[in-house]
Amino acid sequence: MNNKIIVIAGPTASGKTRLGIELARLYSGEIVSADSMQVYRRMDVGTAKADASERAQAVHHMLDVAEPSENYSVARYVEDAGKCCDDIIARGKTPILVGGTGLYIDSLVSGRDFADNQEDMALRRELEEEYERLGGEAMLEHLASFDPQRAEKLSHGDKRRIIRAIEIYRLTGISATEHDEETRRRPPRYDAARIVLNYKDRAKLYERIDKRVLMMNELGLFEEVEALLASGLSPDSTAMQAIGYKEAALAVRGEISRGEAIAMIQQNSRRYAKRQLTWFKRWEGAHWIEWESVPDFEAARLSSTEFLLGRGYHDIAYPQG
Repeated sequence: MNNKIIVIAGPTASGKTRLGIELARLYSGEIVSADSMQVYRRMDVGTAKADASERAQAVHHMLDVAEPSENYSVARYVEDAGKCCDDIIARGKTPILVGGTGLYIDSLVSGRDFADNQEDMALRRELEEEYERLGGEAMLEHLASFDPQRAEKLSHGDKRRIIRAIEIYRLTGISATEHDEETRRRPPRYDAARIVLNYKDRAKLYERIDKRVLMMNELGLFEEVEALLASGLSPDSTAMQAIGYKEAALAVRGEISRGEAIAMIQQNSRRYAKRQLTWFKRWEGAHWIEWESVPDFEAARLSSTEFLLGRGYHDIAYPQG
């Protein structure tokens, strides 16, 4: 079966949504979001989710698939998004993975689903209680007894990762390190042609990010956060830890001013963009499109087509109708 997909990634505010729609319309594609926060319902403004007019131009998947109160995991994303991609391919169309969450993209493309999908909440609670009773150092020492490589990478205060590594071992009989090695040895689930968007001048990217945050304010970010909290959503939930929501929640609760929250969101978004670029730079064979001061989507379409043809995507890299 054909397993070709197109990936459009890049830091926040780099034009991924626009180019994704352009290529979807050109190559009979459907967009599969690869954003860890766009999966949540009623979180639209702060996640820069595709609006109604954008969704009308191309079919979108993996938007609004979970409640903000849920702890949506990368394992669940791989399962759900994988079904979307397989269905799109089975219908003779092209999945176009669009987003900035590198972990989600890499996990889906590689087909990482060995130990990630195995969870036991009773065991999780038992390990959490054990951690509180014995302490992090004792738990880390226990982890080192069967997975010294993973233990060496963690500190005794990293409760979540220590517990998860022990949980994987008790559920599967192999260590987290062995699991990761097994994952790397397996052929990837999809043949992914990766396109990364960026700005040649980092200052231009940061300027665009700052403007986007100001636009989010005008579109009602604080009102959106206020409604989420009023609905009973805990400020400690995973969804509310997202950049934009955590800071806005502080303002809604009166702990800081809106102006201070906006400045914090801008700063944290710039820092996140830097981390995203660090992640994407590890991708071998990716096609980078670096904008000047203003994105040129016509040139990006041509450049993307040349790249896809060069990758052997002759069956999809041609105009439709």
